[in-house]
Amino acid sequence: MAAAIGESGNDEVIDEVISMSDDVISMLLEDADATDALGAALARTRPPRGVLHLHGDLGAGKSTLARALLRALGVTGAIRSPTYTLVERYPLAAGGEAWHLDLYRIGHGGELEFLGLDSDEATLWLVEWPERGGGYLPVPDLRVDLDVAGLGRRANVIAVTEDGHAWLERLQAVKPTPVAADS
Repeated sequence: MAAAIGESGNDEVIDEVISMSDDVISMLLEDADATDALGAALARTRPPRGVLHLHGDLGAGKSTLARALLRALGVTGAIRSPTYTLVERYPLAAGGEAWHLDLYRIGHGGELEFLGLDSDEATLWLVEWPERGGGYLPVPDLRVDLDVAGLGRRANVIAVTEDGHAWLERLQAVKPTPVAADS
């Protein structure tokens, strides 16, 4: 059963919203289009400043989700994976700058000090492999856990901060009623 996440009902589709609560939305993303829809919804509902930590194994869809979110925020041109550069910076159409970090290749969170990252400079942080950053990263507003589920992905969007709870609330407002996991 498909459930619309977007406003038009057919251009952005999340396949199943499994559950929602005050702290988490769990959903099944059947394909890349569904992941793109989640990225667009996160972009549409984001606060003026936000930190998003993306968790999941290799191939879970972290970069796909980050790319979709950046596209929805008006980033044009190539959106490169920061796998080797560690950080890619993108000016946003509405102002501010998004930082996309991939910390898979760092050995210790202290290495982030050499990148000269100042949490006040970016209006949006998208951090892949944040567990490798230790205490050197800003606290996430939202945490997105992605897992491979058959040919698709299971996503859990979890509010961490007060701003994250407000972001999740806005995200829930564009969600349909949850469907039963067995439908």
